Amino acid sequence: MKVAYFIGIVPPEEYIERIEYFQRKWNTLLSVEPHITIKAQGGLTPDKKWIDKVKKVGENFKPFQVSLDKPKYFGDNILYLSVHSTNLYKLHQYLVREISPSEDSIQQYFELDDFVPHLTLGIKQSIGNTSARLSNEVLTEMEQWAHKELTPYPNFEVNFIRIYELNIEEQRYEKYLDIPLSI
Repeated sequence: MKVAYFIGIVPPEEYIERIEYFQRKWNTLLSVEPHITIKAQGGLTPDKKWIDKVKKVGENFKPFQVSLDKPKYFGDNILYLSVHSTNLYKLHQYLVREISPSEDSIQQYFELDDFVPHLTLGIKQSIGNTSARLSNEVLTEMEQWAHKELTPYPNFEVNFIRIYELNIEEQRYEKYLDIPLSI
């Protein structure tokens, strides 16, 4: 039984609803609510000792602004909304340094210098051994509709970060704990 965690930033509830509605139209709801990953799984161990370190970072970090922006791709298989915020990069760096994952883990999860904040809209994927996939054509169509249906892209204040935990039975990440930003 594998326990897994990651840390994210949640857009405003009304925008989460818009994104989920958009994803349902394409049958691409993901296994977690719409979010911006700020710290991937590396170093987030089942013993949860790292949570105190995350709380310490939160206590010493001011709320800040984030802007969502136009769709982009990772390769040709992940469509996402781009994200702009200088402080988001700083928060990511503080969390990675405080939690201290291995260098291999930092590389595996594209952290520090390779960190690209994003909000995933759709993933081209195989389902089991079948050929059911989101094709390149579908992702391109999703991108075109995202420009129409998800604008205006919001700016919002981040005043907490959310720890997600994998619900193994549901195979879905769920809210575990919200940690306020509080300087």
